[in-house]
Amino acid sequence: MMTREEILSIAMRQSAEDMGCLPEDFLRSENVIRPFRLGEKARKYLKEPITANFVTYGNNAVAGVSDEIADIVSEYMGRFEFYHLFETPNMNWLNDRLAERGHRVCFMAEYYLPDPERIPDKTCRYETRVLTQDDFKDLYLPQWSNALCKDRKELDVLGVGAFDDGRLVGLAGCSADCDDMWQIGIDVLPQYRRQGIASALTSSLAREIFARGKVPFYCSAWSNMRSAGNAVKSGFIPAWAEMTVKPASVADEMNG
Repeated sequence: MMTREEILSIAMRQSAEDMGCLPEDFLRSENVIRPFRLGEKARKYLKEPITANFVTYGNNAVAGVSDEIADIVSEYMGRFEFYHLFETPNMNWLNDRLAERGHRVCFMAEYYLPDPERIPDKTCRYETRVLTQDDFKDLYLPQWSNALCKDRKELDVLGVGAFDDGRLVGLAGCSADCDDMWQIGIDVLPQYRRQGIASALTSSLAREIFARGKVPFYCSAWSNMRSAGNAVKSGFIPAWAEMTVKPASVADEMNG
């Protein structure tokens, strides 16, 4: 199995591909600003227009930025300690100035990487099975919308399901979002939660992904305590955070 250092190196290389910087930029002690560019091997769900993307792995902040707001971002990154760039009230300063030019903060998320020495070999009381793409055809339903994505079915490559007397009650699925990293999502039917199913499926799928030579990763909103708790129980630890700026019209469209 890969070491923690190898896993982190792969993740930083991918983040660099996703925004147009260098992997070593994330290890610098000072903040870094680069022109934003989606690389050829960027995560497949990243879609332009992207005005800016801020990433921290805990050493500094790296921003890939369009020319239109480069001056705002430069001032912002000089005003605050790097980890305060990703939180309010400081973020409000940024958002107010972005709004004047027709942009706003759109996405914020925390990402987790597995600690290969801490992935538990967990079981639950239900039968579990490894699932492949052919098994997903009839599962693109609302209750499995975190584990599978109907808009990118071709990327859903692997899963582990829990079955109660033949009925699917929990599903961890992974999306081949980039060449070296597969993202895990998890759903458990409400009446089956708090029984250890989520962590059993997530950790099992992580091991299956490693067995195929890929790095599993996991994402949650900062406020999703249930998801964050499952990540930790499944052997994942916080690795990096992102904040993405898009045109205000794009954000408005997402809000319906």
